Amino acid sequence: MKAIRRFSVRTVLPSRIEGLGVLASNLRWSWHPPTRDLFESISPRKWVEAGEDPVKLLSRLSADELAELAADDEFVSSVVAANDDLHHYLTDERWYQSWSREQESAGKAAPAAIAYFSPEFGITAVLPQYSGGLGILAGDHLKSASDLGVPIVGVGLFYKTGYFKQSLNRDGWQVETYPVLDPDGLPLSLLREEDGTPAVVTIDLPAGRLLNAHVWKAQVGRVPLLLLDSDVPGNDEQTRKVTESLYGGGGDTRLEQELLLGIGGVRALRLWSRLTGAPTPEVYHTNEGHAGFLGVERITELVRDHGLTFDEALEAVRAATVFTTHTPVPAGIDRFDAAKINLFFGGANAIDGVPVERLLALGAEDYEGGQPGIFNMAVMGLRLAQRANGVSQLHGVVSRGMFDGLWPGFDDVEVPISSITNGVHAPTWVDRAVYDVARKHLGTDDIAGTDAWDRIDEVPADAVWSTKREMREKLVSDARRRVRSSWQKRGATDAELGWVDDVLDPDVLTIGFARRVPTYKRLTLMLRDPARLKALLLHPERPVQLVIAGKSHPADETGKRLIQEMVRFADDPEVRHRIVFLPNYDIAMAQHLYPGCDVWLNNPLRPFEACGTSGMKAALNGGLNLSILDGWWDEWFDGRNGWAIPTADGVED
Repeated sequence: MKAIRRFSVRTVLPSRIEGLGVLASNLRWSWHPPTRDLFESISPRKWVEAGEDPVKLLSRLSADELAELAADDEFVSSVVAANDDLHHYLTDERWYQSWSREQESAGKAAPAAIAYFSPEFGITAVLPQYSGGLGILAGDHLKSASDLGVPIVGVGLFYKTGYFKQSLNRDGWQVETYPVLDPDGLPLSLLREEDGTPAVVTIDLPAGRLLNAHVWKAQVGRVPLLLLDSDVPGNDEQTRKVTESLYGGGGDTRLEQELLLGIGGVRALRLWSRLTGAPTPEVYHTNEGHAGFLGVERITELVRDHGLTFDEALEAVRAATVFTTHTPVPAGIDRFDAAKINLFFGGANAIDGVPVERLLALGAEDYEGGQPGIFNMAVMGLRLAQRANGVSQLHGVVSRGMFDGLWPGFDDVEVPISSITNGVHAPTWVDRAVYDVARKHLGTDDIAGTDAWDRIDEVPADAVWSTKREMREKLVSDARRRVRSSWQKRGATDAELGWVDDVLDPDVLTIGFARRVPTYKRLTLMLRDPARLKALLLHPERPVQLVIAGKSHPADETGKRLIQEMVRFADDPEVRHRIVFLPNYDIAMAQHLYPGCDVWLNNPLRPFEACGTSGMKAALNGGLNLSILDGWWDEWFDGRNGWAIPTADGVED
């Protein structure tokens, strides 16, 4: 059943507090506690009811409440101060500006703008445009770039239903729902022409069809994020659904999504520069092959508008393109029939000077072990990029082996795919209690930029432990709320749920496990010996407790069965106070989960974890990792900062 779209009307704020609208529309609030505190001070109850969403909070205030706020001189002063702080954040010189001057002094030019393409971005739970690690990484990348002053422009798609919301039925089976998002009710603004009409990006499709898209902008601190939306007038029903859901639809929809992201994304950047005066990007960074067609569009521009030959354009595009591969699993790479690609770039859609045969060759698996007649998006991405990297040292090794066919005659170690280990955006993931204890005992929360780390031993052990307990207690409270809500959706009555008040204990060692649920991540490995696990959970003197979360792709029946197996174990009345499965793993849940866990568990099949960053977030909050030596942990484990689980590469348990 198709959901009915809801329309939101933006709140008109009194002039004295109109700065609240500016603060709400810049997603810096999602990692800036003082701004969040300002919105919460309006009404703590409504702040929680609005899901800690400033735009939604303001929309729920009555005219009388807004007038009362505008008459409060102290509150008005706070709004002015917060806007002044945001202005300084947006305009003051930061690391990149200083570095750029150094480059200029050395006779080198720093890029004035860098385009960063990703099929998903996880900025905040308020804007659910992500499914897992790639999206969270992309969101952290934009936030970190903003803090550093790096002139990035993000490019993605706006998915009307996001990924999906997960719940459980009575039998513990995953149920997906797809609430429709109204962009007018989100911290987004529509890119418009000078006459006020929506700016439109158009792509030619086979059989004379057109794919039109509007462009929404999310402001992520200093970084604009452009999101293309195909649900616009002028599109037929099929093309309106192109951006309906993340990683949804069949092969044609997936291909059209990637055409819109790559080709449409470049055209959106051109619109952005024309309408705002922003510099044209000099570097293009694509994550996975999803946006690979951006290279095709840039070749087309150079051939059509600048008179270059195809080969000249190809070299120019390669010189300014970076490709990051994020998966060591071949099944995670998008591959299409070459004949289908020919439909989009040949015949009536052929581009003068850009032969379709040359385009098909970019994605051809024309190497030993490749499949004829297949167009491989990752292969195209690598052939269009001057620089390529994996996302951890081990993943770099794996990637060089996966793609060595593109460089015949090279030993794997010589294949030009480097590695840059992923990181996380600390202000998003470090609990404010950690910052509080740093300020109290070290005089600053800027650990990296001062000598505070050298004085870390000055923090009393009891202060560290009490802070960890505080975070664990918040996790327990959040978990109980989520367990109760989940059981109510599964059909339980309030009278049946008295036991939920005793779920988890803030004074018991807490182990966390949360991630997507493909089979290689081995969610149920801990159930291999159920009696032993039960004994650990129920130990009379030293019990442990487990908090588990994760989504399976809607089409992955095997992953859903793994979730059901875990849920059925956790439903056992004997252990349900010591182990919980929390549905709908998202950013909001994670911001309680990482700080509240003492140990972070990760047991994938090695070497199928490209990097994994959840353990980094737990570590930043004082958690220890218990993990297979895979991804980032393979290079960061030092024998003292956690535990390594022995493994045999690729062996099924």
